[in-house]
Amino acid sequence: MAIRDWPAGERPRERLLNGGPAKLSDAELLAIFLRTGVSGRSAVDLARDLLQRFGSLRALLAASRETFCAAPGLGDAKYAQLQAMLELGRRHLGESLERGSPLTSPDDTARILQARLRDYPYEVFAVLFLDNRHRVLAFEEMFRGTIDGASVHPREVVRSALRHNAAAVILT
Repeated sequence: MAIRDWPAGERPRERLLNGGPAKLSDAELLAIFLRTGVSGRSAVDLARDLLQRFGSLRALLAASRETFCAAPGLGDAKYAQLQAMLELGRRHLGESLERGSPLTSPDDTARILQARLRDYPYEVFAVLFLDNRHRVLAFEEMFRGTIDGASVHPREVVRSALRHNAAAVILT
């Protein structure tokens, strides 16, 4: 049955508008993103199938273009929309890392860095450059590695710190 034939109080979009996104399941949120189902399957059914096929929401969001587009009801347009949505989320989380933002606690720093670095399928060596008041001067992903390691060249880190006139650095 198409979602438009459901009672208004059961439709994912209306539930989101009336109760907020926290009230919806992963499948219902994904169905809103998908907008349409496939022949004989509603968007919610398709979303449930996708979550089962990929094993988790995280795995679905991290899928390669080829793997994502091979699933029924998905293609390049949906993949591009998904990538844009993920990048908007990353940028939203990264806004607290704007130039001049002071880092006041290790928890703040960890939260910000986890938001910036957690989705990479490989190791990343990144550096936060700070002034003498622990305000962010810059964030750089300096080296990329393999799934379990990254080669780091200390002279490059020092060169970047000098270029930014950093009084302190946080290495990740």
